[in-house]
Amino acid sequence: MTKVLVVDDEPQIVRALRINLSARGYEVLTAHDGVTALKIAADGKPDVVVLDLGLPDMDGTDVIAGLRGWTTLPIIVLSARTDSTDKVDALDAGADDYVTKPFGMDELLARLRAAVRRSAVAGPEDEPVVQTASFTVDLAAKRVLKDGAEVHLTPTEWGLLEVLARNTGKLVAQKQLLRDVWGPAYERETHYLRVYLAQLRRKLEPEPARPRHLLTEPGMGYRFEP
Repeated sequence: MTKVLVVDDEPQIVRALRINLSARGYEVLTAHDGVTALKIAADGKPDVVVLDLGLPDMDGTDVIAGLRGWTTLPIIVLSARTDSTDKVDALDAGADDYVTKPFGMDELLARLRAAVRRSAVAGPEDEPVVQTASFTVDLAAKRVLKDGAEVHLTPTEWGLLEVLARNTGKLVAQKQLLRDVWGPAYERETHYLRVYLAQLRRKLEPEPARPRHLLTEPGMGYRFEP
């Protein structure tokens, strides 16, 4: 049974989607704000998300960014915003499709089926939390906990850690890290990596001089080991 997470603060839309999706054999999860949506997505493991952009606690693009920090599940935006800039922002943030309110139920269901079909070849189930012996990386909430307390990371430090954590156990090339975190123009600035990896190790590793989790592969790249 395909599991759909519906995120919308309008009760009548949530009710209509629940009735129509349930009648067609979908299991339906619901959330009325962004924080709840991210938690349910992490705990409930939906197969697809239908997301309104106008939520009471955060913008829908922030929810998309939170999801894309750890999962590739399909996200269909359902919004009253018709401006092309809003659509581009949502798609750039990682949405797979965009349906404008008011919408036809048949059209939405067709988009939903197509999104699920496209994701059917996806890899192993994504995990939003990466646990190490020393600290925990929450890719959905974009935070790190060490000894029960949140560790403050700069946006660049987080970007670097996120790329490594999403590729746990894999060698990530220097050029890929520089491109993903700083941009294509910085592919030769390898000293950036040395500086920021040293900062991350000081904040996260039990013994920064003898790292257990943020490992250097000399001349090649870096590896994140739980």
